[in-house]
Amino acid sequence: MEEYRSIESILNDEFVGKEVYIRGWIYRKRRTGKLIFVVLRDSTDIIQTVVEKSVVGSEKFKALDKVGVESSMWIRGTVRKEDRAPTGYEIHVDDFGIVGPSYNFPINKDKSDEFLLDNRHLWVRSREMNAILKIRSTVFESIHKFFRENGYYETHGPMFVTGAVEGGSTLFEVPYFGKKAYLTQSSQFYLETLIFSLEKVYTVAPSFRAEKSRTRRHLTEYWHAEAEAAWYHNEDMIRDEEEMVVTIIQNVLDKRKKELKLLNRDIKFLESIDKPFEIMKYEKLVEFAREHGVDMNYGDDLGADEETMITKNFNGPVFITHYPIEIKPFYHRPDPNNPKVVLCHDMLAPEGYGEVIGGGERIYELDVLLKRMEEEGLNPENYYWYLDLRKYGSVPHSGFGLGVDRLIWWLAGLDHIKYAIPYPRTIRRLKP
Repeated sequence: MEEYRSIESILNDEFVGKEVYIRGWIYRKRRTGKLIFVVLRDSTDIIQTVVEKSVVGSEKFKALDKVGVESSMWIRGTVRKEDRAPTGYEIHVDDFGIVGPSYNFPINKDKSDEFLLDNRHLWVRSREMNAILKIRSTVFESIHKFFRENGYYETHGPMFVTGAVEGGSTLFEVPYFGKKAYLTQSSQFYLETLIFSLEKVYTVAPSFRAEKSRTRRHLTEYWHAEAEAAWYHNEDMIRDEEEMVVTIIQNVLDKRKKELKLLNRDIKFLESIDKPFEIMKYEKLVEFAREHGVDMNYGDDLGADEETMITKNFNGPVFITHYPIEIKPFYHRPDPNNPKVVLCHDMLAPEGYGEVIGGGERIYELDVLLKRMEEEGLNPENYYWYLDLRKYGSVPHSGFGLGVDRLIWWLAGLDHIKYAIPYPRTIRRLKP
C-alpha cells in the first residue's frame, strides 16, 4: 500500500484520475440509496468521498452506514473533480476501513456556548477551532523567530514566586512546603536580572492573574511573551514591538489566509496594517476619547469598556505613552523632563480589541527606585534582589509583555478571548 496523503495535498488537478490513500475522521455523512457520501476531515482540510455498495460489498457498506460522525477511518480511492463537492474534488472509494467507530457524537450545531466550553476536549475537532489553533501556532512560531533573528536569547523564569509584579490583589496564592508562594504574574523581574548577562532576553510562558473580571478580554491563565533589553530606552522598545507585530501579521497572512477566511476575518484590514504605528501621549488619548463620546478624565486608567469604545475609532495599532505616574506600577521610570508621567507605553489594537502589549523603560537608578517604592508603600526587603540590580553595574533598560492570546483574539477577529486558546481559564471556568 502506498503512503497516506494529507487531504490538502490532493486538492488539485494533479491528482485527478489517480488512486490515493487518505485517513481521518467523518465530518459529515449521508446515505442515498446504495450510495454513502462521507466528507472526511484530517488536520489539513476536508474532502467528499463516495462509497458505492456494489464496489465495497454489503457487509462493509452496512458497517459504514451504522457509524456516526467523528468515526476514524482510512480510505483508498480515485480522485475526481467535482465542482459541487465542498472543496471541489471527491474520491470514489475502492476500499476503506473503520479504525475507531463513533456513535451519537454529543456536539451538534444547536449546542450552547457553555456546552461547547464544557466539552472543549471534543469541540477542538471543529473546523473553527482547527483554524484558530493553526493561526495560534503560526503566531507563536513568528514570535520565537522574530526574537531569535533580532539578537534576543530565550530564557525562563520560575512559575512559583514570592512577590507581586502588577499588584498583590491579583495574586494566586499556593501552599509551598509550609510557606506561602504565588503563581507568577509576569517574568519581568527575572528577565531584568538576565540582561546583565545576555543583554537582550525573552521568554514565552504562562502568567496568572486573579482578576475578578468577566470581560471578553480577560483570562486567569494566559500566555505571555516578555522581553527585556539592556541599553534600550522607551522608544527603542517601541520600535522592536512594532517590527514584531508587523512580522507576525505578515506571517499569519502568508500562511493562514485560508483559516482567516474560514473565520470570516476581514483580511483587507489586516493587509492594510503597516509601520510606523501611531504614537499618542496619554493626555492626547484623553482628548481623543472625549471627542468620541467616551467619558474619560486625566488620571483615569483605561478599563475594558473604555478601550473597546476608543479603539473602534483606530485604523491600526496605536502606542499610548507617558501615562500619569499614579496609574502605573512602581518600576516604570519617571520622565526626567516631567516626573509626573512615566516612560511607558501600551499598544492598543484597533477594531475595539484594546491593549495587547504593555511595556516601558525601567527605573535603573537606585535612589529613584527606592523613592518610588516608598511612595507605593512597598517594603524594600521584599525586593532585595531586585534592588541589587541597581547596585552593581546598573544600565538603562526597557521591556514589554505581550498577551499572546489577546493578539490571536484580535488577529482572528474573534468575539471573545476564550476562543483564542484551547482550554480557557476564566473566573468561572476550570474545566475540562
